[in-house]
Amino acid sequence: MKQFSADKIRNVAITGHSGAGKTSLAEAMLYRAKTSDRLGRVVDGNTVCDFDPEEIKRKVSVSSAVAPMEWKETKINLIDCPGLFDFEVGMVEGIRAAESVLIVVSGKSGVNVGTEKAYKAATKMGKSKLFYVNKMDRENADFTKVLAQMKEVFGNHICPMVVPYVENHKVVCYVNLVENTVFAYDASGQRKERELPAAAADYIEEMKNNLYEAIAETSEELMDKFFSGEPFTQKEISSGLLSGVKSGTIAPVFCGSALTTEAIHPLLNAMISILPSAADNAGEMAVTPDGKEVMIDCDENQPFAGLVFKTVADPFVGKLSFIKVVAGRLTAASTPVNARTGEPERLGKLICVKGKKQEDADAIFAGDIGAVTKLSSAITGDTLCDPKRVVSFKPAEFPKPCLTMAITVKNKGDEGKIAAALARLMEEDPAISYENNVETKQQLISGLGEQHLDVIVSKLKNKFGVDVGLEKARVAYRETIRKKVKVQGRHKKQSGGHGQFGDVWIEFEPCDSEGLVFEENVFGGAVPKNFFPAVEKGLQDCVKQGVLAGYPVVGLKATLVDGSYHPVDSSEMAFKTAASLAYKAGLPQAGPVILEPIGTLKVYVPDANTGDIIGELNKRRGRVLGMNPTDDKLQEIVAEVPMSEMGDFATTLRSISQGRGSFTLTFERYEQLPQMLEASVIEEAKALRSDE
Repeated sequence: MKQFSADKIRNVAITGHSGAGKTSLAEAMLYRAKTSDRLGRVVDGNTVCDFDPEEIKRKVSVSSAVAPMEWKETKINLIDCPGLFDFEVGMVEGIRAAESVLIVVSGKSGVNVGTEKAYKAATKMGKSKLFYVNKMDRENADFTKVLAQMKEVFGNHICPMVVPYVENHKVVCYVNLVENTVFAYDASGQRKERELPAAAADYIEEMKNNLYEAIAETSEELMDKFFSGEPFTQKEISSGLLSGVKSGTIAPVFCGSALTTEAIHPLLNAMISILPSAADNAGEMAVTPDGKEVMIDCDENQPFAGLVFKTVADPFVGKLSFIKVVAGRLTAASTPVNARTGEPERLGKLICVKGKKQEDADAIFAGDIGAVTKLSSAITGDTLCDPKRVVSFKPAEFPKPCLTMAITVKNKGDEGKIAAALARLMEEDPAISYENNVETKQQLISGLGEQHLDVIVSKLKNKFGVDVGLEKARVAYRETIRKKVKVQGRHKKQSGGHGQFGDVWIEFEPCDSEGLVFEENVFGGAVPKNFFPAVEKGLQDCVKQGVLAGYPVVGLKATLVDGSYHPVDSSEMAFKTAASLAYKAGLPQAGPVILEPIGTLKVYVPDANTGDIIGELNKRRGRVLGMNPTDDKLQEIVAEVPMSEMGDFATTLRSISQGRGSFTLTFERYEQLPQMLEASVIEEAKALRSDE
């Protein structure tokens, strides 16, 4: 396999809103670079990057895919990222591994939420950005409108480089503003040079001024030259673009059609001429074991250091770990240390991955991306490094799970397989969480949305042979009392030989505690001390089930105040039984109530959505505590909400905010359930017990 030095490598994540044509653009570039011998189509399920059975079935990307190609003696590692919000993990891991982010925008629908999310993620991680306005072959595509929208949303550093000239809603030709070339495509898809139509002169002049003004802002010398009216040289344009794109002061815009491969060549040329190479960035900041920050240069002569940015779990092949090599080189003979565990990692095979195709590699050099099989303990976000220089790179920040459902097993005996299968899936998707809730007796799975959970269910069946369904997760209610009562519990049973006798008087009262607080205040030896533990044990067993709906009892203080005993018939078991009788007699008299879990909710939404969200929280019996503006032009709404009302909040929030909103929900405390809702909770609990 041909090796490339870091200055000849470009790592580019392809991102954008779902349906903008990211996978199709990757396919077009691979085809034009002659890396692929046919132009696949998403609808036909035969593209290089969408090869997972779930992607072929759904016609959308559900995970990131790496596809390297060569263009003019330069290696370009394309990382095709999902656009659906449910699969945001793929976008985050792709951007983390790249130096540049190519954001695809539909020429028909323009800037969408997915466009904004990709831009925000790229900016947060300090990556260079460029745009491709796709679908210019469609009748309703409008480049000028989309460009204006991009400038409005992202700012004036949006800079057109290839623009279309349109007549009667159809592209007549494309103009490369940097190279001053005009070209069109014939019916067979062949590019033809042509003259610029006279009617396009003013429009193109305006676009060139936009370009030159953006270049001028990259240095004082160029700014002076721009205002003097002196034209830039081609070298000044190239160097200005390179520095502007690297610093983020220029975000170049290209356009064309991925479906017909129109105007793909200028994009490929720009990727190697104006995008920073793997060697161009200032290095990667890392932390040593003693907490010191060090800069790791992208140099193959340095000790090895690389980041595991993606993991694929396969029940047959085993684990496949994708690695971005930051420094040095990784060979099959290497024994790198995992900086997280401190232990050496034994490598399997080194692989160059192109979609689903895998080719053995001798080494992966600094700046490049490859994969390693069968790493035993490495997970996504881990740093592998030379034992002589142990460092840790900052892992990507993945979105937190926000939708929880309960798993129902369809085949008896599969219960035990679920945890093992989900552990494998959690290795490849950090946005999955799993919990076996002992209290509600449910296996709970959490993800980023309904489609995310649906894909997990499909993978459990197709990859691991575990057939499951999903249902609403039960709420872990509690019970407590509101009044103080004093009751007797007397257990007397006579049979042949020794009988059983236990007699207690217990005061039950509310208190502030997580469970049972037991005290004794017995005078004169009415109940011998050696039976106190039995009384407490009997009550501890009882508080596991309340008297209303069978939920655990909290906030209960029980004080043993009196009783009597028999010198022969009294026993620990008798006093344990007497305590349970006192509990069953006393709690119904003590004003029992059901408590529901309350959570602290923090919702982040645009200003325009705050009214709708507050209205939604009021419907869900929430209490809004306050609002705060955030650094990224969103509003933070802080509220307390019943956890029982939040099951579908993730879906509702996404609908109200068109996907711009996010939230965190953490358990805070228990509060009394409104009396009008008690009956339904009690009935539901009875139904569950009868089913069991």
